[in-house]
Order: sequence, then structure tokens, then C-alpha cells
Amino acid sequence: MAEQAPGYQLPEVGKISPEVFEQVIKPRLGRHRPEVLVGPQHGVDVGIIDIGGGRVMAVTTDPFFIVPQYGWERAAWFAVHILASDAATSGLPPTYFVVDLNLPRNITSEGLEALWHAVDATCKEIGMAIVTGHTARYDGTDYPMVGGAMVMAVGERDRYVTPTMARVGDAVIVTKGAAIEATGLFGVTFPDRIAAAYGQEIARQAEETFYQMSVVKDAMTAVEVGVRDAGVTAMHDATEGGVWGGLYEIAVASGVGMVVEQNAIVVSPAAQAVCDLFGMNPYAAISEGTLIITCRPEKAGAVLTRLEDAGIAATQVGEITPPEEGIRLVRDGREEPLEHPRVDPFWDAFARALAEEAE
Repeated sequence: MAEQAPGYQLPEVGKISPEVFEQVIKPRLGRHRPEVLVGPQHGVDVGIIDIGGGRVMAVTTDPFFIVPQYGWERAAWFAVHILASDAATSGLPPTYFVVDLNLPRNITSEGLEALWHAVDATCKEIGMAIVTGHTARYDGTDYPMVGGAMVMAVGERDRYVTPTMARVGDAVIVTKGAAIEATGLFGVTFPDRIAAAYGQEIARQAEETFYQMSVVKDAMTAVEVGVRDAGVTAMHDATEGGVWGGLYEIAVASGVGMVVEQNAIVVSPAAQAVCDLFGMNPYAAISEGTLIITCRPEKAGAVLTRLEDAGIAATQVGEITPPEEGIRLVRDGREEPLEHPRVDPFWDAFARALAEEAE
């Protein structure tokens, strides 16, 4: 009897699709426990656990992504902030950090010390305690994926939000703009190529984008206005799939429609230059550092003002609509469906650029 083909296709690279998640992952989630308030959902950055006493813990996990070519300090800063950013989208402050370091055999004692000093410094900056972990060298491991890590954020039960909580009528706000991570990573890896094509100033701006690749400050600032009925209803960081993917995911997770004005989404000169040079769509390119916020419409002005006062650029790009109206993009005055990019253009573009550099 012929084996039946699965009703999904694994991506060549990057995150699995919603179909893979729904068919393979979601039906098999271990034992049901009543204290799990929010379990695994596609497009939702955290799980939420009731820990008693009116308090909850938001939990997230990701690969521990280390690129030594960035320098140990920058590499560790980014690796920690990737995880802390996901936790911060809950509206709760990142509190505890756990890391499993499966390091390649060629790491030196000096490299390990530099890496760990930077991890420690970044956790202190965010306010996280490192509570447990595992550190070893192994065959078969290599940069950049050298293990995994978890962040836990703790706070009051009525103070968390998830990407499932956007409501019809909410305003949609995007911080910083599109392709933040793609710009920052290309900026620190290929500064000479960017400078040769667009000049030193654009190359400098692209490199400086690196330290915008976090939404911890964005999220903690936004929720100062209030959460749920009092302000922010949902937050999601625009990682793989970029701004388009993040907007789509928050709408699907909440079971709502959305209308977005593409021209309201900022694409910085450096982001546009990097995307043009390396062949990426800025709206679909990975954008850790971009926070998508939905909030009650009467609180949008307060959220934007609070972000501006904190030095974080942000724009209102659309609104949440009834689900039957679909997820729509308005481009140059014309409305069209907003589709999920499925495959982020960053990975192939970055691999091509590295291969060209090696020639």
C-alpha cells in the first residue's frame, strides 16, 4: 500500500508553515494542564502559565543564534535580545533566562569567556537573572545555531497580552519600520559592499541598525499606557516574514480582519538600499526590532506619544476590521489581499552574499 503524502510541505529553510504547525505540532502537545492559559499557537510568541497568587509567567524559546563575525559582544547582545523580545511582547518584563550552549569544538577558552561576559552583561541590562543552563563542546555543531534558550517574564495575571487579543476597531501601530533585522545583519556583515554601492553614510546607517534589533524597550514602553481595555490589546514582533508576515499572523491569531496602508510603513533609506542591493522585498524581509501593536483606538495617540518620548519611531498603519472583511493591503490607493510571504527572502539573500564573498 502506497504511503499517503502529507497534506503540507516543509519549507526549504526557516520556520514551518501554519499548515505544518496545525497538522503535525498542535494535535500532540503532551498532557493537558489547567494552569496553562495560553499554549502553542502559530504566530503567538509566548505560552502563558498561571503560577498562582494572581500572577502569571510568559515563556518563550528560540535557537541561540551566535555569529562570531559580528564580534562576541554584538553577537551575544543580539542572541539574548531575540529571546527577550518575544517574551516582552506579552507585556510582562523579561525576568529569567535559561540557555543551552552546544558549542563547536573550535571555540577557544577566550571565545567562551568573551561570549559569556557579553551574555551576562546583556541579561543585566534587560533585568534578567540566568537561572540554569547547559554548556558543552560537541562534534556536529556549528555557528550560528549553537543551542537554544528560554526567557520567562513574570507579572500580574491581568497585565499580559498575546497576539490573539486584537479586537475589531483597534488601531494598528508599527515601530521603527520594515526590514530592521535584514538591514542590521547585512550592515555589520557586508559594510564594504554597501558603501561601494551607496556610499559610507548609508553603510553607517545600515550598520547602526544592528542595535535596533530588539523590541524589549518598544513593548515595555507601549504598555505603560495600559493594556486590554485600557490600551494595548496585542503585540507581535515582525521576525521571519517581516512586517507583512507579522501583520498577517496577528490578524489570523486574533481571528479578525485588518486593513493596512503600505505607504504608512516606514522603509528607511538604509533598509531600501540593502534590500535593493541584495534582492529582498523590504516588507517581507526578517525584521526583529519591529513591533506590531494593536490598541484601543482612543489610546493610539497616547501610545504613539509615549513611544516618541522614549525615542522610538512609530506610525499608525491601519486598523482591525471584522473577520469577513479579510486581511487587506492598500498600495498606491488600490486594495488587495495581504498574503503571508511564507518564505523569508533574507535567508537565500544572505547565503548568496556569503558565497559571493568567499569567491
